[in-house]
Amino acid sequence: MTQKRARKKSGKTMSSTKVVKLAHHQTWPRMRTEASAAAGKEPALASFLHANVLNHQTFEDALSYRLAHKLADADMNALLWREIFLEAYRKEPAIVEAGLADIIAVYERDPACNAFVQPFLYFKGYLSLQSQRVANWLWRHDRRPLALYLQSRMSELFQVDIHPATKIGKGVFIDHATGVVIGETAVIEDDVSILQNVTLGGTGKEVGDRHPKIRRGALISVGAKVLGNIEVGENAKVAAGSVVLHPVKAGCTVAGVPARPVGDCAKSPAISMDQGFD
Repeated sequence: MTQKRARKKSGKTMSSTKVVKLAHHQTWPRMRTEASAAAGKEPALASFLHANVLNHQTFEDALSYRLAHKLADADMNALLWREIFLEAYRKEPAIVEAGLADIIAVYERDPACNAFVQPFLYFKGYLSLQSQRVANWLWRHDRRPLALYLQSRMSELFQVDIHPATKIGKGVFIDHATGVVIGETAVIEDDVSILQNVTLGGTGKEVGDRHPKIRRGALISVGAKVLGNIEVGENAKVAAGSVVLHPVKAGCTVAGVPARPVGDCAKSPAISMDQGFD
């Protein structure tokens, strides 16, 4: 039985279970409603939910609080981190918009996500990505020692290692996230999905621009390794466990070690999250 057939046989598809579609401006009010309902249902979490969601009027205020309290350690306290995050959000509002787009992406693509507030509170793939967005802002504004410190703290806390210089679009979903490594000159465009134990790395033989470019709508499946300054084309799919050493054409599926084309894939595999192939 192929992976695709197994998936079809195993149960419901995403489209049969996820019916809520929200615009960015609707997402934060929905998250507050969900948090309020959860606090009423589980009193043990009421203070946690108030501190992280219900006490804040804006998404950026809540996100800065959530990340600051996750990242705080003996050297950098939560108050200091929060000031840094709020400065980045104030000076570059696109970071906040990307954070909202990422929440929508997780909700729409992850069958285990049943509320918009869940990635914000519990999913380390989402939290590590929002941390990297601010690390990237620091890197671009010549605050590189602090950007590297944030990268180190992210890696320690979330087991996700993304260089601050990595350019990442919006609507990106990093599922499970453990073991994800993404190099300095990598580019990830909008609407990409990446699963656990993925490496977007160099070959070890190059300097300068040496990491992969992942185009819009591509899916990089579990444990895949994409190495070198190569392009994974728009709406392409890299199958689980593959090692990719050569460019992947748009709309193409590759699999194996080394990876080779095994067919075309449906439009926007990152959205459907269909990891199978015939």
